[in-house]
Amino acid sequence: MSFVVVIPARHASTRLPGKALLDIAGKPMIQRVYEQAQASSAARVIVATDHASIRDACHRFDAEVCMTRTDHPSGTDRLAEVVQQLALGDDTIIVNVQGDEPFIPPAVIDQVAALLSGNTAEMATLCEPLASYDDLINPNVVKLVSDAAGRALYFSRAPIPWARDDFARQPGALPASDLYCRHIGIYAYRAAFLRRYLGLSASPLEQLESLEQLRVLWHGGTIMTAKAIASVPGGIDTRADYEKACAYAAQ
Repeated sequence: MSFVVVIPARHASTRLPGKALLDIAGKPMIQRVYEQAQASSAARVIVATDHASIRDACHRFDAEVCMTRTDHPSGTDRLAEVVQQLALGDDTIIVNVQGDEPFIPPAVIDQVAALLSGNTAEMATLCEPLASYDDLINPNVVKLVSDAAGRALYFSRAPIPWARDDFARQPGALPASDLYCRHIGIYAYRAAFLRRYLGLSASPLEQLESLEQLRVLWHGGTIMTAKAIASVPGGIDTRADYEKACAYAAQ
């Protein structure tokens, strides 16, 4: 199985502007993400950015860079432009490794590519059990609910599913259930789907939750899910996340 990793890295992050270039134990975050992707089985790793400073930083560690427009509403839209620019074949599997996941295990990148390769779904993604009730109610931790076959039913920043009876008995405690999952921000698609994605209108759910994957579910697409085979530290969305990442890297 062959696949390509594309790392979308925009400069104007809403919650933490310029985060791709933040130093983590002597390396910019984007370099750490790139190195993790390079350690996977990917045939090619490309950074897709809209900013010259990120491009220049990537060139300093010899990364391949694709310059993209500044007006993309999501990372998936940015990947679709990469597919067009590079004329990637329709059957090419593209893995979207978020530019704010500096510690993502290479095995997890391989896993999501294999998950898509084994079926005809539009997308594949991964999750892991929620760690605490605090994570359940944290809007920066995206929750995922899937059906019996592993197809995603919904993604939300809200606490889902809501265990009515358990929470009535023990407010503030996370029920002992494997239904509570944190979505890991990694996706696999085929190039042909990314081309079609550009023609899908943005969905109201996507806009309300600020979760791009909801566009696919809104239009009737299938997203396959699986539990990650290795633990994935959370991405860096806030200054507090960045401080935790620095402490983690220093261990």
